[in-house]
Amino acid sequence: MTISITPLTDSLGAEIQGIDLSQPLDNETFARIEEAFYAHSVLLFREQSLSADQQVDFTRRFGDLEVHVLDQYNHPEFPEILIVSNIMDGDRHVGIYDAGKYWHTDLSYMKVPSRGSMLHAIEVPMENGEPLGDTLFTSTTAAYDALTDELKERIENVEAVYSLGHRFSRLVDDGDTDAAMTEDQQERAPEVVHRIVQTHPITGQRVLYVNEGQTARLLGMSDTESRDLLDTLFDHIARPAYTYRHKWRKGDVLMWDNIPTQHLAIQDYALPQRRYMHRTTLRGTALA
Repeated sequence: MTISITPLTDSLGAEIQGIDLSQPLDNETFARIEEAFYAHSVLLFREQSLSADQQVDFTRRFGDLEVHVLDQYNHPEFPEILIVSNIMDGDRHVGIYDAGKYWHTDLSYMKVPSRGSMLHAIEVPMENGEPLGDTLFTSTTAAYDALTDELKERIENVEAVYSLGHRFSRLVDDGDTDAAMTEDQQERAPEVVHRIVQTHPITGQRVLYVNEGQTARLLGMSDTESRDLLDTLFDHIARPAYTYRHKWRKGDVLMWDNIPTQHLAIQDYALPQRRYMHRTTLRGTALA
């Protein structure tokens, strides 16, 4: 199989062409894809037609899969698939509908965050022939590298509290009346503590592991100092120099490494404009 790998930006991302992910991949081809994954952090495969089981099988080539804690949105036949959608079934959301309203890395609120995620676009909202619902990615490796030596030293051993409840509280504060966690989900996703500077377990790169959606507060400092430093880091991480903006097409498969990236979903669409996607999530390893 002849494939090509084309970078999307200087900081992160690459498009891989010449691949049909619904077909079995030989070990050599898969090794090239995996190498590109760690080199570019975000991989794009256009014009894919994947069944649910084919997506699960391909993602599993990279490692074990997570079953998402928000299990009301998991696929009824394949619990390893999280449905990301604004579609309603009566008064019930069929998938996670806000799709990541704040900059975040998936499952950073867990003791063992996810290693990576893969999203397959089955339906993409459109307006006047243009896709809506773009997703922005940023390189937290590039963001860390660009910090001053003084700031790197200041934050080297700082720890933070990460919380799924923090995300839901923000949604409620922003007027989302449907945002709620069940008691079971609160028990399975309690607050956790991670360092805000991490070392990638595979590449050895240093990354800024702090995000506006799920980082509640910094430890060892006042609320004001914590808020000021978090805001400084959030603004820095979101600088355009480190980002890639993905405009979705039907059939796109996008996968990303959760440690050196963050992402943000642009919510510029509403029913009857439909968005429906399948996400698989790779199990990670414990952070420092």
